[in-house]
Amino acid sequence: TEIYTLSLHDALPISLTEGQPEVVGVRAVVGSSEDQILSLAAALERRSEHPLARAILTAAEKRALTVPPAADIRAIPGKGILGNVNGQPMAAGNAALMDESGITISEIQPTDPGTTLMYVARDRTLLGVIEARDRLRASAPGAIAGLRRLGVKTAMLTGDTPATAEFVARAAGIDQVWSGLLPDQKLSKIRELQLQGHRVAMAGDGINDAAAISQADAGLAMGTGADLAREAGDAILLHGEPRQILDAILLSRQTLRVMRQNLGWAF
Repeated sequence: TEIYTLSLHDALPISLTEGQPEVVGVRAVVGSSEDQILSLAAALERRSEHPLARAILTAAEKRALTVPPAADIRAIPGKGILGNVNGQPMAAGNAALMDESGITISEIQPTDPGTTLMYVARDRTLLGVIEARDRLRASAPGAIAGLRRLGVKTAMLTGDTPATAEFVARAAGIDQVWSGLLPDQKLSKIRELQLQGHRVAMAGDGINDAAAISQADAGLAMGTGADLAREAGDAILLHGEPRQILDAILLSRQTLRVMRQNLGWAF
């Protein structure tokens, strides 16, 4: 999850959660089992760098599950992953990927608004859903409050579901939420803000954030994130802490003050 801050002249997105989600539940539909769902999802996610992929692989390891080999793996940005396991087509991802693949998911609904859902399907048939939860960074509410004291409003820009996004936003004290966004939609939001006359700074850590980071007037990449995001950023925040966004703004303002003072003395 990222946020961007928005005032009359400024806008900015940052990382709010720890980026270490844990699987908190697996729900199977009739004809499948929890272990089967986890092992098949782990097969697709074995080579992925996404935090949710690591959570699934860890959960499969804890259950000592056998993870079958997968072939023809194809990542769908902002939606999930496709591939073949044991000669059958597999899909693991969000509701948008299931809808795009013609898979009905209405029979399974979230049990907790704070969880992220990954649906797992085989041969266009839903097998079940994996629920994962990430923890809000302890420093996030304080950082958001600090930004507000600087006259900066906050909003979340995320690909997650509205329920999950609203849950995190309320916990962090964020003013506005845009959820369910694909990478190109995040980019469009940045452009939209710029066309409205705002100066925009975007901070993010994933491949899905790279285009928006590059488009922003100031791109802030988290050093803990993907290589592509780091390449797109104008500056790198080494630890991915929300507090670093506040520190960067304060340092930048102090730098400008010193520059203006030096110019004044020079003249």
